[in-house]
Amino acid sequence: MADPTPNPAGHDRATELAEQRTELAFERTRIAADRTLMAWIRTALSMITFGFTLYKFLEAFREAEHFVARRPNSPRNLGLALIGVGTAALIVATVQHYQSLKRLASEGRPESIWSLTIIVAMFIALIGILAFIGVWLRAGPF
Repeated sequence: MADPTPNPAGHDRATELAEQRTELAFERTRIAADRTLMAWIRTALSMITFGFTLYKFLEAFREAEHFVARRPNSPRNLGLALIGVGTAALIVATVQHYQSLKRLASEGRPESIWSLTIIVAMFIALIGILAFIGVWLRAGPF
């Protein structure tokens, strides 16, 4: 029969296993949060690039005078809508990710809330904001 007395550190084997499993559960939760943010990054990046590409393609098509548009600002408005929605979605997803990691940190997990995923998301959101401003003002390096 196993000795029911705790080991010298004050923990028995069952407690050590439970703590180890809890640590692994927190790690899986953090990784899942990163995967979710990466999915939002892909979605937002697709929307931003599709909006910008659509704007540039339709503007070039319109400037080549292949067709006369009844609404000449339609390509710009459609591009702005896609860029804006993609950027806004990424910003909201990044804030939710940050709050999720802060909540995990408040549970006693001292890991940093800054990860490569959140830094990439912030840079892509910045690119989205710059693209939105560039299309809106019809200015910029593009």
